[in-house]
Amino acid sequence: MSNFFHFKRYLSLYFTLLSIVVSAQVPDSIPSNKNESVSNYPQFQFKGLFQARYLADMSGDVDVNGLEHTDGSGTDNTFLIKYMRVQMRAQISKRTEVAVLANLADFKNDPKSRVLENAYLKYTFNPKLAITVGQFRPLFGIEETYPIDIIKSLDWSNQYTEFGKLGWTSFQIGISATGQMQLHGIPFQYAFSVVNGNGKNQVNDNDNGKQYSTRLVFELEKKHHLNLGLNGGVGEVFSKKVYAVGVDLSSLLTFGPRWNLDMQLEAKQATNHLLYLAASPELRGNNPNQYLIRGIYFLPNLRYELHHKNLNALEFSCRYEYIDPDFRLNSNP
Repeated sequence: MSNFFHFKRYLSLYFTLLSIVVSAQVPDSIPSNKNESVSNYPQFQFKGLFQARYLADMSGDVDVNGLEHTDGSGTDNTFLIKYMRVQMRAQISKRTEVAVLANLADFKNDPKSRVLENAYLKYTFNPKLAITVGQFRPLFGIEETYPIDIIKSLDWSNQYTEFGKLGWTSFQIGISATGQMQLHGIPFQYAFSVVNGNGKNQVNDNDNGKQYSTRLVFELEKKHHLNLGLNGGVGEVFSKKVYAVGVDLSSLLTFGPRWNLDMQLEAKQATNHLLYLAASPELRGNNPNQYLIRGIYFLPNLRYELHHKNLNALEFSCRYEYIDPDFRLNSNP
């Protein structure tokens, strides 16, 4: 067995992020002589991520949870532990991978439905088709394509959080098919997912309906990594039809050997069935699509490569976001 330790330190606006990577490879058997072949499987990889933050409001009227207190009574600064993630990946054959990811920092909350994040098996037939089964992040937007330890700006968008509550993003239980192909010479990636839609770490589905979603990403221009993403989904929640749609653009502009600008633009709309189910039965009617959520955000991320042994790069980012959870009946953007 061989162990490799890689340490990467990142500076950000919110405190310190430390990533520790440990990899190990274990052969299936020990050869008895030089003429016998050695199997390369299983292969194990262990990773850890620790992220702590210091949050402070500059005005004093908004607390650390984003709630407004005009009398200044809220807690406007705090130290907190955001992530303490432990990940294990096992490549048990050339085509089969098993992954487990847990966030130990969520023990501070009710851990029953929070700590375990990824728990899936992935079988890759070829670059055009791979099947994932278990608990994973179904692809339905730009943010789902980034590794869970790498986020842009201070945190995930409110859009990502709200669509996760609705079962389209974040960690869900189900099955997914992904792959890469070409359409008339244009490279594209696809993902098709079927999930329960009621979040992570659930014993079983809370109704008989499922949520079906598709994501297509077309590479429009290779030099600047200009990609167009199209997202769509339909489903059934407690015998009611729901839907979600989205479109996104991303690009990476390079200015010399050290500077680059990563830009994201994403817009989504969906049935807000949680609001529909929370309303009084005599008032909400029979059509959950009267309750619609709509959001859009723009995120530029400027990166300067330092290439120092203890500091890889500096990133500067901001996000403008507009989201309205019930824009048709009771608009409150």
